[in-house]
Amino acid sequence: MDAHALRRQGWTISAIARHLGRDRKTIRAYLNGERTAGQRRQAPDAFVPFLPYCRQRLADDPHLWASTLFDEVVGLGYEGAYSTFTRALRRYRVRPHCEPCHASTGRNVAVIAHPPGEEIQFDWLELPDPPEGWRVGEHAHLLVGALAHSGRWRAVLTESEDFPHLVQALDDVVRKLGGTARRWRFDRMATVCYPSSGQVTAAFAAVAKYYGVGVDICPPRRGNRKGVVEKANHSAAQRWWRPVPDGLAVVQAQSGVDKLSLRMDDRRRRIDGAVTTVGELAVAEPLLDIPVRPFPAELEVERTVSPQSLVAFDGNFYSVPPGLAGVTVKVLHRLGEDDLRIVTAGRAVVACHRRAPRGAGQTVRDDGHVIALERAVLSSFSDRAPCKTKVRKPPSAAALAEAERLREGPATGSSAERVVIDLTHYAAVADRLRSVPPPPKQEESPECVRHRCR
Repeated sequence: MDAHALRRQGWTISAIARHLGRDRKTIRAYLNGERTAGQRRQAPDAFVPFLPYCRQRLADDPHLWASTLFDEVVGLGYEGAYSTFTRALRRYRVRPHCEPCHASTGRNVAVIAHPPGEEIQFDWLELPDPPEGWRVGEHAHLLVGALAHSGRWRAVLTESEDFPHLVQALDDVVRKLGGTARRWRFDRMATVCYPSSGQVTAAFAAVAKYYGVGVDICPPRRGNRKGVVEKANHSAAQRWWRPVPDGLAVVQAQSGVDKLSLRMDDRRRRIDGAVTTVGELAVAEPLLDIPVRPFPAELEVERTVSPQSLVAFDGNFYSVPPGLAGVTVKVLHRLGEDDLRIVTAGRAVVACHRRAPRGAGQTVRDDGHVIALERAVLSSFSDRAPCKTKVRKPPSAAALAEAERLREGPATGSSAERVVIDLTHYAAVADRLRSVPPPPKQEESPECVRHRCR
């Protein structure tokens, strides 16, 4: 409107453009009616002519790669980039939904009610590329347990996902939560159930009976059935694991994830119009009491004996007899007991210690091991001064004699070297044979002549 009013007053296009702070081509387009105020001019979508072809191709093959389809439409004349092409596929929703491949997306999702104290959801979180000092291989393992009603979660670091470590981590998680819910929910992990059928194993059924809980197994490919713990996994991976430095110890890492879970208890929730927090909801949940001691599963881990005859386990060090440095041994500990055993590969017990608190950093030594190690060290110790290296020591007489013998050649060599070939001996034998006259020629009898002729 300002441009048209100024034009009616006789202003030039350049003057109007300077006055309104616009480009001259823009002012000219508005004055000529080529553009309408409030409507942004859009270039035609280059993907629209190819939309029917893409719909048909993906209807025939819903799993066709976008890169393959892009190569086809480029051959048909499409001039856009690959990123623009894939963005258009998503914008127009060209690819049809496949239920088996996307069981939790693209379909209706029911709201699952979680009564207070009814369910705890457990899940393993694999942590790639742990610090080398942890010595756990390519992955560390974090068991996360979350109360389905309130959303409070706790997590425990372990070095393996086998059955004893699972039981130990489960016990630690429920103790950190302050109790256990009436049901435990898992996905189809092999240490809990048979993945093919979802039936709980006999070993884990004994664990559930010990804690007085029921076990629920998620249906196959239903990840949103335990979405509370999945969200906790995401928070732990991004807010705790991602910035973990290389020099951090396992005990310090466990302390870090504990602090994060405590901070997340302050998350705000709105229940029936009332504002509360995750921590307040969790305190109000009626949780069951847990046994004084954990389920008596036997933990078995492999360790390498250090040069100081020490074995590391659960943040502490335990002594073994001397002479085992560098040897791989096994640490056996039954959960709930106060003692642990260290055995060799042949299951021979080499040490038995009272277990120190987990992560205490203590060194537990047996007096007999200490005395034996001191004796072994002292027996190999020498109080002689180090040998002098800057002295003159020419070869001895014996060394000179041996060198002279080597210069003259070996007295005895191989069997071939000991054979002496004297050609004069063979020449004399040949001369004697030539000097001997030939024997006289005998006349043949008539019978011999007839036989030869015949």
